[in-house]
Amino acid sequence: MNRRVVRDMLDVAGASMVEAESAEDGLQLIDRNDDLDMLLVDLRMPGMDGMTAIRHIRARNDAKARLPIIVVTADTALDLRERCIEAGADDVIFKPVAMDALFEAMGRLLARDGDDDLI
Repeated sequence: MNRRVVRDMLDVAGASMVEAESAEDGLQLIDRNDDLDMLLVDLRMPGMDGMTAIRHIRARNDAKARLPIIVVTADTALDLRERCIEAGADDVIFKPVAMDALFEAMGRLLARDGDDDLI
């Protein structure tokens, strides 16, 4: 349901989204797709958790290791943001996802990387 809400928000902005059912599927999707501008990662997924997936992405030996990563989570642990950043995430937004929070985080990261187009 949360992926559908985010997809609908991105549709409003004219951006497209590819989805994965699990972290393992997401890592394979990253391997196969050279047109990714950013990753949205949930911390709770079937199989591998989001923190582990982020560490795998950051350990890559290619440009995809530097893709901006936003964690999307319902977890409200006090040290969560710090742990996500330590794992390699660039930002954290909380569920339920607010469109303004999502777009603000995405805009800031895309501007930082010099890419202001959402694809």
